Amino acid sequence: MQATLTVLGSGTSMGVPTIGCNCAVCHSSDPRDRRTRPSILVSYNHCQVMIDTTPDFREQALRENITRLDAVLYTHTHADHILGIDDLRPLTFSHKPGKLPLYATPQACEFLRNMFRYIFDADYKFGGLPLVELRPIDGTLALFCAKFEPLTVIHGDAPILGFRFGSAAYLTDHSEVPPETREKLRDLDILFLDALRHKPHPTHSTVDQALKVVEDVKPKRAFFTHICHDLPHQATNAKLPPGVQLAFDGMKLEFEI
Repeated sequence: MQATLTVLGSGTSMGVPTIGCNCAVCHSSDPRDRRTRPSILVSYNHCQVMIDTTPDFREQALRENITRLDAVLYTHTHADHILGIDDLRPLTFSHKPGKLPLYATPQACEFLRNMFRYIFDADYKFGGLPLVELRPIDGTLALFCAKFEPLTVIHGDAPILGFRFGSAAYLTDHSEVPPETREKLRDLDILFLDALRHKPHPTHSTVDQALKVVEDVKPKRAFFTHICHDLPHQATNAKLPPGVQLAFDGMKLEFEI
C-alpha cells in the first residue's frame, strides 16, 4: 500500500530561526533553513496518522492544509513534542466516530493526563476542549490497515519511542540507538534519525553518530531531523554521502507501508 510521509517540522526544541540569534542560518533566505519543531504526518488509505504535536502544530497544519487526523502517536513528553495538543481542537470536533485517539506509553499517558488535566478531566462547563482520548501503547499498533511498531531509543538517560511503519522508520531525540532496535531497522526504504549538529550533545545524536547508524543498518534513503542552527541546509547536504540528506519542513516522501 502506497503512503506519503510529510515532514511537518525538522527543527530542534528552540526552532530555527532561534529567538535572539544573529547567526547566518537564522537569517538565511533558504526556506529549508526555517525549521519548526519536529513532527511528521503519515498519509495512506485515506487516513492520516501524526507523530507528536509540537508547539508549531497550528502553523504546520495550516501550511500543509491538514483538515483531518485519525490518530496521533507520541514519542515522549518533552515540551517540543506535546505542547501543540490544544491546537488539535478544530480537527477533533469533526472526528468520527468518537474521540481522536492519542497513543503513548503508559507512563507518557499518565504525564499527559496530569499535564493537561483540563482536557482529560473534561469538567470545563463552557466546552471547547479537544475531543481526545489517551490509549496506552502495548506492542505494535494496527491502525487503519497498517502497523506501527514502537522502537526504543535512548534520549540522554531516558528510553523513549521511535516508530517503524512499513518500509519507513522515524527516530527523533536520541543519543543512542540500541542494538535490538537497530535490528528492526534493516531493509528500510526510508529512515529518519536525530542529527542535531556536529558538536557532541548529551541527549542528541551528532551528524557523525547518525551516519554511523546509517552505515550499520543501510536504508535506501536516510534523512536527518531535529536539526539546530549549526547546520546550514545546502552546505551540509553537499558534504553528506549519497542517499543521505537533511530533512526540511514540507518535504514529502512516497513509500510502501
